[in-house]
Amino acid sequence: QVQLVESGGGLVQAGGSLRLSCAASGRTLSNYARAWFRQAPGKEREFVAAIRWTFGNTWYADSVKGRFTISRDFAKNTVYLQMTSLKPEDTAVYSCAATDFAGLPRTAAYYPYWGQGTQVAVSS
Repeated sequence: QVQLVESGGGLVQAGGSLRLSCAASGRTLSNYARAWFRQAPGKEREFVAAIRWTFGNTWYADSVKGRFTISRDFAKNTVYLQMTSLKPEDTAVYSCAATDFAGLPRTAAYYPYWGQGTQVAVSS
């Protein structure tokens, strides 16, 4: 089993920045990817960003491209989501997910492992 634990959420003003962390433990996945999804109240969960663990390939949703950066730290087995120029519409619960499917899936169904989520609130 794989355990994922997110941290770093909070309340920030529009235009501000936050960095989310996702630490993994448990079974090692081979050639796996880690992603961030978010879900705002009353909305569907949506893909934010993904990174292929071994080679560092990344993929971003259009809504966050140029503002968010996903990265990884091998030593800490942790993935980060650096969020800048935050907007009120970025307010959501952000969840980390992991998969050993090939590629960089952007659909939640391809990710069998999930963290508990961390709240991000952006005030206008």
